Amino acid sequence: MPAASAERTRMPVAVYVLGLSVFALGTSEFMLSGLLPPIAEDMGVTIPQAGLLISAFAIGMVVGAPLLAVATLRLPRRTTLVSLISLFGFGQIAGALAPSYELLFASRIVSALACAGFWAVGAAVAIAMVEQHQRARAMAVMIGGLSIANVLGVPAGAFLGEHLGWRSAFWAVGAASAVALVGILALIPRIPLPAEKPTLARELRIYRDRQVWLSIGVTALAAGGVFCAFSYLSPLLTDVAGLDSGWVPWVLGLFGVGALVGTTVGGRIADAHLFGVMLWGITASTLFLAALALLASVAAAAVALSFLIGFSAFFTAPALNARMFNVAGAAPTLAGATTTAAFNLGNTGGPWLGGTVIDAGYGYSATAWAGGAMTVSAIALGLVALRLDRRTPAPSRLVATSAPALAAESERV
Repeated sequence: MPAASAERTRMPVAVYVLGLSVFALGTSEFMLSGLLPPIAEDMGVTIPQAGLLISAFAIGMVVGAPLLAVATLRLPRRTTLVSLISLFGFGQIAGALAPSYELLFASRIVSALACAGFWAVGAAVAIAMVEQHQRARAMAVMIGGLSIANVLGVPAGAFLGEHLGWRSAFWAVGAASAVALVGILALIPRIPLPAEKPTLARELRIYRDRQVWLSIGVTALAAGGVFCAFSYLSPLLTDVAGLDSGWVPWVLGLFGVGALVGTTVGGRIADAHLFGVMLWGITASTLFLAALALLASVAAAAVALSFLIGFSAFFTAPALNARMFNVAGAAPTLAGATTTAAFNLGNTGGPWLGGTVIDAGYGYSATAWAGGAMTVSAIALGLVALRLDRRTPAPSRLVATSAPALAAESERV
């Protein structure tokens, strides 16, 4: 009996392949923060103009997730994943070879669209391969790939950029994409389409559910609150905390370590305590942001809080993802796309709010206050969602293809 129980709870290897793929995607998404000066110099543009390459990627993620989810709705999911990771890899090669800023910009948009589509479809595939009580754990594996990208991939990209030129970082991500492609071809099962093919009209019905909109709001505000401060952590550490610039990569890496630990812990307990993880995690982020605003001038406190904020932010991520699939499980592909778009709305809006606060003359520490205001709003929406959930608990919404069917299919591949 214990052996049977262990078999039921074992995470499919294919989910870890998706996490590896997300490592490549996440490295590409965030590595430009350490490559802007050489890119600007090589392309003959200003650093703010080079920074638009980051904004282009985020906006491409927001737009691309639902767009590609709809476009690939009736396509086999394994084929879709292969196509998207291939397109993403070609986008990296195009970026490495780009002779002009305009072509580099275009390559980032193509990469972002492929990244967004992969996230949306990959999340739906991960959810489909596990039982409902393992959803948060499955999402934690995928998000873990993003956390490792922050810990290893982004610093490695900066190292390559410094020693071999910024284009080498793009080549490295292209190579990682090729490894992910091999893993997908070898280990992702051919997931059969449901007997009743999904239709756009049926999938779009999820947006009639107010719990879906509440989930979007909680996710966007929780992510935006953290990235409102995190986006300006580097100047805060040097100009406010008084640290030497050489400390910045290490502190950013410490944030990534916190994110990895938070993802692991949150994924372990979110399936059993979804609202608890979500609300207490966002509350912790709020408290840590407030502490950062008050203690930013104390170097040791700023460093420690960087780890804690990374932990609390990613502690909630598996729960936020699983929650969307629970309320929109009848449309798993759009559920994954909607969550991806919501996170990137936060990743776009948070830094914008932080920049507005800085431009208004309130200083870098004020970005933590502004971020805290966003996370407080996320808590309020989360409490509304909890109250509605207790009043009118939604029926279990399972994806069209069951985990046992996928396991059987996987054995045949």
